[in-house]
Amino acid sequence: MRAVVYKGPFEVAVENVEDPKIQDPNDVVVRITSTCICGSDLHMYEGRTAAEPGIVFGHENLGIVEEVGPGVVSLRQGDRVVMPFNVACGFCKNCQRGYTGFCLTVNQGFAGGAYGYVAMGPYTGGQAEYLRVPFADFNCLKLPEGDEHEADFALLADIFPTGYHGTELADVQPGETVAVFGAGPVGLMAAYSAMIRGAERVFVVDRVKERLDKAEEIGCIPVNFDEVDPVEYIKEQTPGNRLSTLSVDNDANRGADKGIDAVGYQAHVRGGEREEPAIVLNTLIECVRPTGALGVPGLYVPSDPGAPDDASKKGQLLVSIGRMFEKGLRMGTGQCNVKRYNAYLRDLIIAGRARPSFVVSHEVPLDQAPEAYEKFDKRIEGYTKVILKP
Repeated sequence: MRAVVYKGPFEVAVENVEDPKIQDPNDVVVRITSTCICGSDLHMYEGRTAAEPGIVFGHENLGIVEEVGPGVVSLRQGDRVVMPFNVACGFCKNCQRGYTGFCLTVNQGFAGGAYGYVAMGPYTGGQAEYLRVPFADFNCLKLPEGDEHEADFALLADIFPTGYHGTELADVQPGETVAVFGAGPVGLMAAYSAMIRGAERVFVVDRVKERLDKAEEIGCIPVNFDEVDPVEYIKEQTPGNRLSTLSVDNDANRGADKGIDAVGYQAHVRGGEREEPAIVLNTLIECVRPTGALGVPGLYVPSDPGAPDDASKKGQLLVSIGRMFEKGLRMGTGQCNVKRYNAYLRDLIIAGRARPSFVVSHEVPLDQAPEAYEKFDKRIEGYTKVILKP
């Protein structure tokens, strides 16, 4: 079959690789109809991980069940399914508690597995014509027949649940003000999810015009951090609690109620190209009001060969923990447990209550993957979210 194969930093190729086969009774083989390029794929593409040449990329996968293992009970050939990017067993301690992003079974010596991602187990990615899915009864989410909402449903593999996860980590409540840093696909999904959860206002901070325009289109307030100081701007727009005459409007009572970091460790300083891995975390600590909460779905890694300093190369960042403690802020972090949210979000799509595909900028044939990776990585020609069509 054809698949997207990593060759080295800034280089992928579409090559013929071995077809997947049923290896265990609980496997299925899925014929891929939509598979997305993720911002997390760019970390490997840029050589910012320990990924070795030869890995097949692709952890956001949707398709049709082609072959069913003898131990599978809930799926049949022809079923339309989308798979969480997390590979999970469904029966370990973490899976039983809903932490499927940290499965203890699927990746020896590590909590968590994924398709086509470095250090996340022996699972080939789905930027290909076919994909083997283990523990298929647990990992496959059934979809309506046909091809309706294909782009919306494809986003259930990762970015829609991950954005929603950011709002869950931050405990976004109706009527609150939320600051989302990063207007990439996950950031836009976090902003969209905050609105679904009833946030009154959502500020979206980035510097890429096309992405900020998308945020504005869905009713968010765009903030270009190259043009304004986001902390000052958000505080100016958030006076003390307007619903209580007892609240004092001073600097300590200004800021967003909740903040979401959808950028991660490749954050940049204002007005330049220099990376500063902790800058988004520290900026959020300043722009969220006392006793607020931070949700961090943005990726941070224990090892980054391209980091700007020795500590950051080891995943050690200089975070303003004293200021965070002083303000009584809470922080939730970690990979999304997609199974916790994907059925609920699927049903919102079916009911017409959510259309996450507004973030999709391009749908291209699998053979155009090398060009799509290059343009997505350079943030050019409006590339925001790309779906490959095998």
